[in-house]
Amino acid sequence: MTRQLTLDLPVRPALGREDFFVSPSNELAVATLDRGDWPGGKLLLIGPAGSGKSHLAQVWAGAESAGVFIAEKLLDGLPDARAIVVEDVDRIAGDKAAETQLFHLHNHAQAHRIPLLMTARSAPTRWGLVLPDLASRLEATALATLLPPDDALLAAVLVKLFSDRQISVAPLVVERLLPRIDRSFAGLHRLVAALDAAALSRKRPITWTIASEVLDTLSPETP
Repeated sequence: MTRQLTLDLPVRPALGREDFFVSPSNELAVATLDRGDWPGGKLLLIGPAGSGKSHLAQVWAGAESAGVFIAEKLLDGLPDARAIVVEDVDRIAGDKAAETQLFHLHNHAQAHRIPLLMTARSAPTRWGLVLPDLASRLEATALATLLPPDDALLAAVLVKLFSDRQISVAPLVVERLLPRIDRSFAGLHRLVAALDAAALSRKRPITWTIASEVLDTLSPETP
């Protein structure tokens, strides 16, 4: 009997071009975003590199018509948006000018009741912020935590990426890939691109032999 992977995960539209899968590793964070009743209208989405923070923030931004900004590149002036996403807020810790800009943006969102979603790799108490007023506001912000992707989520995304390239891969190959892959979404994209290129160059389907050889050539990216 042919083996089949069970990928019974809900699918959500992402920017109208991708699928966003919900699994035990992200379901609580997804539910928090969906409810939208965040204390003070603000939420900090945290999780390690590769856990899908940016992806989920983009899904929310698309649904809310939100402006999306990178904390390190916040421009002078305050954005005119009905909702706001600020990515990688932990990366500005220690930069007083950048912290001040985020502080003003935070207060602007609060004053005008604009929903504010921020992303970071950890909770604010671990960042080393130098602006006490910003630190106190962020430490009072509700948290939604993304865990590293689990096997069900990684398998579903792998199958989706292969399907996007019209590549047929045996379920057994996907199952055998899971213990050896870079367990991040960026890593999955790199892997599928490399496997596609290897199969095309050899004019052969992706077998476990090809997959194993490709894995040996890839090294995880530094976050």
